[in-house]
Order: sequence, then structure tokens, then C-alpha cells
Amino acid sequence: MENIKKINYDDKEIYIIPTAHVSKVSAQEVKEVIETLKPDSVCIELDKDRYESLLNPNKWLNTNIFEVIKTNRSGYMMANLLLSSYQKRIAKQLDIKAGQEMIQAIESAKEIGSEIVLVDRSIQTTFTRIYRKNSFINKIKLIVSIISLIFDDSTIDEKEIENLKQTEVLENALSSVSKEFPDITKVLVNERDKVLSHKIKNAPGKVIVAVLGAAHVPGVLNEINNEVDIEELESVPPKSKTGTIIGFIIALIFISLIIYTFINNPSKGIDQILTWILWNGGLSAFGVLLAFGHPLSILTAFVAAPITSLNPLLAAGWFAGLVEAFLRKPLVKDFENISEDVSSIKGIYKNRITRILLVVIFANLFSSIGTFIGGYDVVKIFFSNF
Repeated sequence: MENIKKINYDDKEIYIIPTAHVSKVSAQEVKEVIETLKPDSVCIELDKDRYESLLNPNKWLNTNIFEVIKTNRSGYMMANLLLSSYQKRIAKQLDIKAGQEMIQAIESAKEIGSEIVLVDRSIQTTFTRIYRKNSFINKIKLIVSIISLIFDDSTIDEKEIENLKQTEVLENALSSVSKEFPDITKVLVNERDKVLSHKIKNAPGKVIVAVLGAAHVPGVLNEINNEVDIEELESVPPKSKTGTIIGFIIALIFISLIIYTFINNPSKGIDQILTWILWNGGLSAFGVLLAFGHPLSILTAFVAAPITSLNPLLAAGWFAGLVEAFLRKPLVKDFENISEDVSSIKGIYKNRITRILLVVIFANLFSSIGTFIGGYDVVKIFFSNF
């Protein structure tokens, strides 16, 4: 129990167990500490959704893919699947079950009658805060890093996993990540450290055991005596009204340029309309083609993109994704195999659920590229009249 961190906060004794999420030793350590201390509360680094998924691995069977698309959660779902797949791949290499230390904490807490407290922030809130608070370039860089991580074939042994529990190594690793993604690290690590520390110290009872990933322990120890605005940290930053207004203004100016050009030189106006449709619709359709989407989904992206790109509240991927989901409804086996399928490029394309998500993501991504290229051509044609 040499890794256990003890904190005295007011009249409470708080014991923090640093764990590696795919370590056999971590799970055994959790069992021993909880059974020895018999705490009033056991705090677990999970939110409600991950807690339910851990206890019910077949939760994916209840996924409504249409609802995922309509509520703009396609990117969130794909990111969650990829990260979960990576953790399971490492666990498979070590011949253990991913999240075993959390499962052990839940089982041990129930056995001795301790109250289970879920102390992490909703993963969807975390992803949304990352999306809203970071630049487009950082988002792309993060996606590339995640993809590189997911499909890295290198192996890792349990000794390396245990080495991650040494604070110095963790701090060096986090320092390296912070240099590349400082804003993302702030939301993903620093903010969650504050949320975790707040909920742990406010857990009921006098003796509290907290089971945390080792990466969060230094931050939680640093934040435990600080007051935080928990409501702000667990809120989703609203979409910027300024950005939406600017988007509509740009769209209005853009349409005005085409109308003005058309009135003064109809042939040039037609050229503007055609270049806008071909670049925007063409690239969005190409994105769906890359996702191996249905021909009608490709056509939908082609038709929708030139229109949705002029409305900040709409996206071509939503329409293409809904058509794809309607035409190629996911089968039960797609839900059953999704965890395994996302571990490879071939599996992602084979599984109907992830292919639908790719249709949404690629249609939107390539539509954005088409907007910039097509918009540039429209403006160039406008100025060629002078």
C-alpha cells in the first residue's frame, strides 16, 4: 500500500489509490485497500454513462443512431469508441479486462456496504468543452494523434504500465502533451482534476477511498484544499451567438455578391453558382464516397452541402448520415461487434454503425474544405468584373 496517498480534510480521512486502468496489480490493490479500511464512501473515476457501460457492456445495443446524428453527437460517439477500443487493446495484450480496477472498486464497495460515488465529469461534457474551447487546427492535430494512437501496433508490458504510476514519469508525460495541446490538456486533465477533488472531499462519511487513474492524482492532491466553481466546470459552453451571427452575415454578403454579379454579368453569375456547387457539393460527396456511403447518401451530400454551407445551423453530414442510416440500418451484429470492429480500419468500414458515423464526419469535413475553395473562386470571379 505504499502508493496510497492519505489526506486529512476537515474531519475526513481521504485515501487515494493511484491506478493504471489496465493493470492487474491496480485491481488487487483496490480490493485490499477497500476491504482493509472499510470506508464510508468509495469514489470512482467514472461518470454515469461510463459506469453503466462498465456494468453493462451490451449497452450499445440500445443506441439510436438516428438520435445520435440529429443531436450532433456523431464525432463524440466515434471518439469515445476509438478511445475505448485502444484501452481494450492494451488490456487484451495483458490478458486482463479493461477497467478491472473500477469494477473491483464497485464490487468491493457493495460487499462491505460503502456508498459508491461517481466523481468524474460527463465525458460528453468534456469532449464538448474541448470542441468549443479549441481552435480548428488543434482539433485536427488531436484527431490525428488519436488515430495514430489507436492504430499503433506496438506492444506494452505490465511493467511499463506500473511505471506510469510514478509521479515523475507522469508529470513529464503531461508536460510533453501540454506543450503540443495546452488548451486540450487544460480541459481533459486540469479541469477534471478540480471536479474530482471537489466531489471526493464532499463525499459522505468520515473515511473515503478514491480510486483514480494515476495521471490525475498529482492534480487532485494540489486542488483538494481549493474551492472551485463546480457548476461552471460541469457546464457546456454555449455556442457563440457572435459566431452564428457572423456566419449569417458572411452568407448574406456571399449571396449578395452572386446576385450582384448575376445582374451585371449573367454568365459570370452562373459561373459563380456552378463553382460553388461543384466545389462544395462535389467535395462533400467525395467525403461520403471515401466513407463507402450509399449512392443516395453521396447524392444527398452533393445536393445538401452548397445549401447547408450558407446556414451556420445546418451541416451536410447530418442529411447524408440520416439517409445512410435509413438505407443501411445497423443490424444487431453491428452493435454486438462494434467494440472489436473499431480496432481496425477494415472493421470500421465493415460495421454499419461506424460507417454511418464516417459518412457524417467526412461529409462535413470535406464540405468545409469545399466552402473555402468554392468561396475563394466566387470572390475571384466577382472581382474579375472590375
